[in-house]
Order: sequence, then C-alpha cells, then structure tokens
Amino acid sequence: QVHLAESGGGLVETGGSLTLSCVVSGYSLFSEYSLAWFRQAPGKEREGVAAVDSDGDRTYRDAVKGRFTISVDNAENTLTLQMTSLRPEDTAMYYCAADFKSFTRVHVMAGSWQEGDFHFWGQGTQVSVSS
Repeated sequence: QVHLAESGGGLVETGGSLTLSCVVSGYSLFSEYSLAWFRQAPGKEREGVAAVDSDGDRTYRDAVKGRFTISVDNAENTLTLQMTSLRPEDTAMYYCAADFKSFTRVHVMAGSWQEGDFHFWGQGTQVSVSS
C-alpha cells in the first residue's frame, strides 16, 4: 500500500541549508500525482510549504519563495525539498503528502491546494533553525 517516509531534518543555524526527502512506496511517480510539503510549528496550524504535480506545476507559499525548491525524482520515487537561507521561523515538523486524484492537480496548478486535498501522509521530520 502507499507509504511515505520523510528524512533529512535536523538542526541548522540561521542561513544554513537542509534537504528533505520523501520516499514514496506503493505507487509509481511515473504515473499521475500531486505531492506537497507541509509544516507545523508548536502551537501553530499546519501550513502548506510547496507542492508539485505530474503536470509540472510547482507552487510555494510566499514565505519560502526563492529559498526552497520542490522536486521529484521519478526514477527514485522520491520527493525532495531543498531549503536554503533558513530562518528560525522555518522551524517546524515537516510532512510530505501525496494524492493521486486528478482533481487535486487542478488545485496544485491554481495554487489553491490545502491539507484536505491530500490523502497520504508521512510521519514527519523535524527541522530546527537556531537564531
């Protein structure tokens, strides 16, 4: 069955970089997909960070534009989030999410995707940015 597994979190100083990975099992990313990264800081609501789909759409929340890059390696069935110029406010648990409904790709294209659009979730990886 579909399973997502994140890795790559850790502690980094302000201005540093981290790369998160999410391995997708049970579904080939050579097929249609919508994939996203969300994050949740203590006491805060979960928020979308970036999303990508099999149509080539890529969207980012404003706070990470120019600093984060979302990408997919179809051959390795892996979703990646490259994070640079990290700030303390980026500190959060980061989750990868996947959905394979065609309608979700419409949301990704429009930048209107949200938590409820995604059916499959990883368990999260912690990113901590010290000030």
